[in-house]
Amino acid sequence: MEIMEKVAYLKGLAEGMELDTEKKEGKLLSAIIDVLEDIALDLEDLWDNDAELAEGLDVVSDDLEDVESVIFDDEFDEDEDEDDYYEDELDKDEDCYATTCPTCEESIFFDESILEDGEVICPNCGEKLEFDLDSLEEEEADEE
Repeated sequence: MEIMEKVAYLKGLAEGMELDTEKKEGKLLSAIIDVLEDIALDLEDLWDNDAELAEGLDVVSDDLEDVESVIFDDEFDEDEDEDDYYEDELDKDEDCYATTCPTCEESIFFDESILEDGEVICPNCGEKLEFDLDSLEEEEADEE
């Protein structure tokens, strides 16, 4: 049973009981039923608006998929995964470095200028990561 049907049922019960709306109890019950009816009407309006917004969002989502397919169709082959594409792009750039954030465990990619600064801020969680290049230089010297 829908909310409006339930409110109508309560209204019918109140009329069938022949409540005296001149007495305190009758006035109270009548006012409560009126408020319930207003709430039920507002809820139905909200549900209708929600359904309309959901339909609109589906249309926008479909349109966005169409736009993405047009824009990214040239960049990605259907057999190639998006992550593979970006990894290939990173492989082309020899000065690109990657690390994993110890806090959020997401991969962070950066270039040599960030490495020289000695620190990077994780774009995912905001954690500050610091690099100690001295130990890296010592290892390179030991290898030679």
